[in-house]
Amino acid sequence: MDDELVSTQTPRRRVTDPEEALALLERAVPGLTDLRRPVRAVIDWDGFEQGLGTGLPSDFKHLAEWYPVFDIGGFLVIRLPEPGEEGRTLKATRDCLAVLADAWLEPGLGLLAHPAPGGLLPWGESCDGDQFMWSATGLTPQDWVVTVASRGGAWWHYGGGVVQFLADYCTETLEPWGLPPIDLAVPPS
Repeated sequence: MDDELVSTQTPRRRVTDPEEALALLERAVPGLTDLRRPVRAVIDWDGFEQGLGTGLPSDFKHLAEWYPVFDIGGFLVIRLPEPGEEGRTLKATRDCLAVLADAWLEPGLGLLAHPAPGGLLPWGESCDGDQFMWSATGLTPQDWVVTVASRGGAWWHYGGGVVQFLADYCTETLEPWGLPPIDLAVPPS
């Protein structure tokens, strides 16, 4: 299987404004705003991105500045750098990249791990071991799409950013190929 054979879901409209995307997510997840920081966090993005060897999408950075690490429905954990803990998050991301390269990516799959051009860069995981990543393709990180690898073997792309993906997943606007529906009765932690 190669990347052209991995199916893609495309939102009706790609939300590119980070504030609009975050508002969609906050409307989609009851109780999420209870976790919102009272003031925007200062995160060492220069150091974090330099350590990754790439910039990151603005919607993800905006989410991390307003929210600590959280999960949705006791299922999907979003890895966000915390102020002063950027090095720890960077190490965890590198560890996930190593596991991704060793255990998930099969020869001939057509998808490679970051830092390969267009490589996959993890940003979340489920309690069932599903992986949520960016495909670092396009001219800028704003062009990246979400790639999902379910433990059941389904690989697919979502043609939008992380925050819009989360909102669409929670509102069942997208088809959760290989993933269970999110139980929004479980409050974010």
